[in-house]
Amino acid sequence: MILPLLRGLALTLKHFLSPSKIVTVRYPEERWTPYPRFRGLHELQRDQDGKEKCVACGLCATVCPSECIRLEGAENDRGERYAEVYEINMLRCIFCGYCQEVCPEDAIFLRQKYELASDKGDGFIYDKERLLTPLKKKQ
Repeated sequence: MILPLLRGLALTLKHFLSPSKIVTVRYPEERWTPYPRFRGLHELQRDQDGKEKCVACGLCATVCPSECIRLEGAENDRGERYAEVYEINMLRCIFCGYCQEVCPEDAIFLRQKYELASDKGDGFIYDKERLLTPLKKKQ
């Protein structure tokens, strides 16, 4: 019974005393670089005119295994569909990427942003304004 404890202690001391194999990142001074296929924060895309690409087809909400996407479609004056309400509950999202794969308009992408902390429960429900790509400023 004591031998396994000693083995565990020896392993801990070995890693503690070998500074060449540091595995801790000193966050926030040092940032972790995500892998190319990392799936982080969702982002709704805009077209060249600055309008959102989402046509509220509902495929993303249908395919989502955690049912964290809620959207309501509407039509503008020209009869074009858009998402009047688009919300993602980040507390339920498992970042599987199915919404990105199924979108026929390439309107939603999972970016490499991983800092999603919030001090409020409602801070994890991202609405359309928070998800949309910021407009590029004209120079």
